[in-house]
Amino acid sequence: MKRQIQQKGQTVNLLFTMLLFLVFVLCALFTVLIGGKVYENINSRIQENYSGQVVLNYVANKVRQGDQAGSVSVKDIEDTRVLELSQEINGRKFITWIYYKDGEVRELFTSEDSGLGLEDGLEIMECQGLTFTQEDTVLNVQVTGAETNSLLLNIRSGGSRDEE
Repeated sequence: MKRQIQQKGQTVNLLFTMLLFLVFVLCALFTVLIGGKVYENINSRIQENYSGQVVLNYVANKVRQGDQAGSVSVKDIEDTRVLELSQEINGRKFITWIYYKDGEVRELFTSEDSGLGLEDGLEIMECQGLTFTQEDTVLNVQVTGAETNSLLLNIRSGGSRDEE
């Protein structure tokens, strides 16, 4: 009789130990799964923020490089809003267009009379949207996505082509 009680006690101890081990394994598994999901969410947010900031910095640097009197303007070309930067090199006029098309920020650098269009621009970076607006000497650049980031640039040259 005493032997049966000992065996039942050992069986209960074994079952309790196995159940406790199973609970530990399940907790560890759920922790890893939840941690993986959290990492994935953080990584996607960082990636979205990174692409938005890179596009804004890229446009800001291009505008700062080409900031001469009357050389920075926003235009509508082929139903697309385009930031146009113009410059004169060796007596010829060249333009740089920065614009958003087909899910990408694109840039086209060409002479004014080349006949190239928006389809010919180089892909710079993928993003969800890019818009330009200009009021007098203030250029507003806005990148849309999960978060909307914007940048206001004061065009220092400020003058128009007529003032040269």
